[in-house]
Parts: sequence; C-alpha cells; structure tokens
Amino acid sequence: MNELAELFRNAIELNRYSNSVSRRIIESYNDRVLDAIDELSVADGLSGADQAEKLRAILQELKIELQAWGAFSTALMIDEMQELAVVQARFSEQELGRVVPEGEDEPVRRVPILAGFAAAVVLSDPTARGVVALSDNLEERVAGRQAGQLAAGGAVRLPNGEVVDKAFRRIATRQAELFGLTVRNGLLSGETIRQISLRLRGSLRKDQRGSINRIIQAGGLMTSGANNQMRAIVRTTVTQIAVEVDRFVALANPLITNRYRYTAVLDTRTSARCRSLDGKIYEWGKGPLPPQHFNCRSRTRSIWRGETGRESDIRQDYGEWLNEQDEAIKLDVLGPGRLKFWNRLVNRFGPDEAIRKFVAKDGSELTLKQLNRLYPNGSSAK
Repeated sequence: MNELAELFRNAIELNRYSNSVSRRIIESYNDRVLDAIDELSVADGLSGADQAEKLRAILQELKIELQAWGAFSTALMIDEMQELAVVQARFSEQELGRVVPEGEDEPVRRVPILAGFAAAVVLSDPTARGVVALSDNLEERVAGRQAGQLAAGGAVRLPNGEVVDKAFRRIATRQAELFGLTVRNGLLSGETIRQISLRLRGSLRKDQRGSINRIIQAGGLMTSGANNQMRAIVRTTVTQIAVEVDRFVALANPLITNRYRYTAVLDTRTSARCRSLDGKIYEWGKGPLPPQHFNCRSRTRSIWRGETGRESDIRQDYGEWLNEQDEAIKLDVLGPGRLKFWNRLVNRFGPDEAIRKFVAKDGSELTLKQLNRLYPNGSSAK
C-alpha cells in the first residue's frame, strides 16, 4: 500500500475513532437533558407559585448537571487525545520513513509525546495571551462558514479560536439558558408543558439506537444542534492532534523533510478553502495547516527534502479530480452559478489554477457577485 493510501486509511480510522468519542460525550449530555425534560411533567401537575418554584428548581439542577457534563467531557478528551497522540506519533514516524528514497540512509528520529500534551491542547486558552480573537458564534462556524487562517504558534485550538474546554463550557451555559427561555416563553404564549417538552426533546429517547446522525435527527431543540456542535468539536480536535503530531515529527527530522503538501479529500464534501489549498507545498511553520474549518478532513504529507515540484503522476490535485467528474458531481460541488465560471476558468487557467480562483486571499469563498466582478467573461484577472 502506497503512502497516500496509508494516509487516507488512517483518516478513515480517525473518523471512526472520533465518532466513538463523540457518542460518549453526546450520550452523557443527552441523558442529563432528558432527565430535566422528564421532570417537567411533575411541574405540569402544579400551578401558580408552586409550579414556578418547581421550574426554577429544575433549571438550577440542569445548570449543575451540564457543568458536570462539561467537566466530564474535558477530562474524557484529555485522556483520549493523549492516547491518540502517542499512537499517531508512531504512524507519522512510519509515514516519514516512506518519504526517504531508496539508497538514502537517513533514520527517522522518534518523537516522545509528553504527559501534558493533550492537557495543553484541551485546556490552554490562546485568547488569554491575545493570540486570536474569540468568536462567539460556534453554531454558525459549525454550519460551515469559514474561519480565517489561524495565527501561528501557541496551543492547538479550534478554528474559531476557542479551545476545547471553553467550547464545552460554553455549550453547557448556552443550553441551560435555552432551556429556561423555551419553558418561560412557551408558557407565556399558551403552550402546555407537554407541548414544550416535545419541542425540547423531539423524538429522542435515552436508549436511542443507531448512528450519531440518527441521534441528532431524533433530537429536539435542546439536543440536535448541541449534539452537532459536540461532534464537530471532537472531529476537529482529532484532526488537529493528527496534524500537530505530524508537525512535531517533521520538525524533529529536518534532514528528511522541511516541507509538506496540503492534502484534501477528493469528494463532493470538500470545502472551498481546502479545494483551493489541495496539492500546494509549504515549508513547515510557514504555511496553512488543517483544520481550516470545523469538520475539516484535510491532512499534511511530509516531502523529502530533495524533492521539487509536484507529484502529479502520483496523485491528482482537487481541480484535476473535479474536472474529470460528470456534470452532476460538478454541480453538487460548485452549484449552478459557480459551475458556469468553472467551465470558463478551466479553459483559460487549467483545472489546478481554476479551483483556486473561487477563494479569496483570506480563505473565504468568493460570492457570485465577486466572481462576476473579477471574471465578467471568465477571462480577466490573473
């Protein structure tokens, strides 16, 4: 199995692993929330001051439970990410060994993963050091809006500048507030406790079976969106751990590698940002690294220090891959508006360069209006 195949197999294994960790975090959260929703039925038999007092008690208990959930999730992530880092370091070392050409006698130096590695990833707050600004809108970021390129150095962090521990605590606080507001506003608008509970719960049960997607789809106001955010946090952190370990291994072996190739997944779910970066070569420490956004699946591949140019004979870049797909797949990736520009730009610039014309220098995807201004006939701008 060649180097690229091993990398993608590793990515598949990491995705399965992140789903396993996500499920434990999601189920712990959902169980606590469903307990609170069940308690609302007790308040349904009360009225006036008694009902108000019971509702306040339920909300207070939920706040305590969600704080405990946040602490549990942080501790679980520290343990799991520490083990992942150790395993991933061995994989990165093996992959780096594949980079060394035949006839070159250059052993790979092993990289020890210190005991506090994962704790630094999960707990260290870059905003306290002024490294990045904190974005409040985690849900919007998870939904797909791109974050700008992150500042170099410091702790590993989520694409909106938030660290894992703070992200979990933020979800706990916001969801408790959402519970209280939903119950209060529902009662004021004339809803029954039963109707409010149904909106909060959806069709989710404590013993819900099936995939994470099915759990999220079954959820209501208190679980569906929050579960999606939790999964995104875990997936993104797993990618960050893998890439950060790759970087550590590469920096420990400067006689083997000093550069890397940004490698995106070739399918219809790849983001515009990663499509534009795919195949580009950077020096370690001087280029963008995955994850560029929540749920990013891209990876880095170290390059032998003597290698130059591209390895187009080994693996297509995203633009080349997309150009060979049928119109239905191109339409799925780009949409009808951008597809018109794609056909024009490929004729002028070729597929590798054309795919990069859809993204601005800050990594954001250009709007159709911006594309029309830059390429009114698909022929201007360089």
